[in-house]
Amino acid sequence: MRTPLSKLWTAWVLALQFLRDGRGQTVTIMVGVAVGVAVVVFVSALIQGLQANIVQRTLGTQAHIRVLPPDELNLRPASPAGTLQLVWEDKRAQRRRSINNWQQVVATLDALQSVQAVSPVIAGPAFAGRGAALESVALTGIDLPRFQQIIPLSNYIIEGSARLEPGEAMIGSELAATLGLRVGDKLRLDTDRQNPAVLNVVAVFELGVRELDARNVYLGLKQAQALLGLPGGVTQLDLVVDDIFAADAIARRIARLTALQAESWMEKNAQLMNALSAQSLSTNMIIVFVSLSVAFGIASVLSVSVVQRTREIGILRAMGAERPQILQVFLIQGALYGLLGALIGIAGAFVLVWVFNTFGPRLFYIPVPTTLVLFALVLATVVGLLAAAVPSRRAAMLDPVVAIRYV
Repeated sequence: MRTPLSKLWTAWVLALQFLRDGRGQTVTIMVGVAVGVAVVVFVSALIQGLQANIVQRTLGTQAHIRVLPPDELNLRPASPAGTLQLVWEDKRAQRRRSINNWQQVVATLDALQSVQAVSPVIAGPAFAGRGAALESVALTGIDLPRFQQIIPLSNYIIEGSARLEPGEAMIGSELAATLGLRVGDKLRLDTDRQNPAVLNVVAVFELGVRELDARNVYLGLKQAQALLGLPGGVTQLDLVVDDIFAADAIARRIARLTALQAESWMEKNAQLMNALSAQSLSTNMIIVFVSLSVAFGIASVLSVSVVQRTREIGILRAMGAERPQILQVFLIQGALYGLLGALIGIAGAFVLVWVFNTFGPRLFYIPVPTTLVLFALVLATVVGLLAAAVPSRRAAMLDPVVAIRYV
């Protein structure tokens, strides 16, 4: 009596024999599967690399979450009892003010597991000048060691070194070019507090965003507090989180925890998120259509194979092969079409990725994650199995007497 394992082995041998006998069909369908898999892997890797590059460029110059003081509201007298008032109310202008008990808030946020780093920041408008030249700038006071965990300024320094002692400032490359400044030169900063300061330029940075390089001026926290008239205060807390795509949920949690405003990068870059979602949707549609094409190709080849091998199937049935065994033969064929075609396609995709990374525009690097390779292998194998289901069932249901007489 034959065991299930021996029956499965026989089905494997027959499936491989059928593949060898129909070499032309086998090569044709494997090439089709390989092309489909290569397209899926290359396009998916391309889109993932593009999205990673966009996100990196976006978040490389900003915090994942920004915590701000709550908005000031208009105070209105209560309506007299039994009366109804219709009031036209304009939103109150927001003055620059500090976050209350910000040191305690920083300690609370530091303790959150999802938060990697927190940096206190004081920001406000100012005028930067040298001689008669004057430019509007965004003055930003930072605790440099903490802020380096938010934006690694030392990686963007093109002249000088990243440090902020009292009386020192770091400026962007565009501002330096406009005012004709270099490391060691003097920079005059004027604010609305009527207390201008003259600082030494110790570093010039280039963040890669023209507006930021033209406007940002970084000072030490205490010096900026004095210039902006908020001694001991900070206007915002910048955060970096573990999962950038969970920033919205973390921001809502922080807002509930601290009773402050918390804005995530996803909220401030809604158009970017829509673009990323559209790209992901396009990639998924490509995967679906390619999978359907591969499935129809495998199903067509196996259907032809069943017709061509009708007599052989009848002989096998007459010799004692059971219907499940015949079913297994063609299911194994379908799975092998998908698996072997996927292996060839993945190799082709790696070649395409290498060509792009080596000879392409080099705007960004395309990685090929292991998860993407495994996904392509599993997808192609499953598609092959599903595509083989109908032809396999048709082969298993053939009457052996009729099949043997088939010419």
